[in-house]
Amino acid sequence: MFIVLLKFSTNKNQAEPFMDGHRAWIKRGFDDGVFLLAGTLQPGLGGSILAHNCTQAELESRVAADPFVAEAVVTAEILAFTPARADDRLAFLLA
Repeated sequence: MFIVLLKFSTNKNQAEPFMDGHRAWIKRGFDDGVFLLAGTLQPGLGGSILAHNCTQAELESRVAADPFVAEAVVTAEILAFTPARADDRLAFLLA
């Protein structure tokens, strides 16, 4: 399982032309069963994604295809972790 941090760079003001592509990229991640959660880093620092069902190399390739990453609107950091405990509602994540 992975946490992807997409932190705005100094090019944050260049985000708008790539917004539709970024949203489509996020939708593909959900459609492909890789993304579990996506949201905003507060206060307006960028975004984060919880991902699974892939290798780190596959996720790195997927993240590189995000228009925000490709156009240096954000910098990406991928953190791998192994969940060891979960609320019963999220127990499926431990499988």
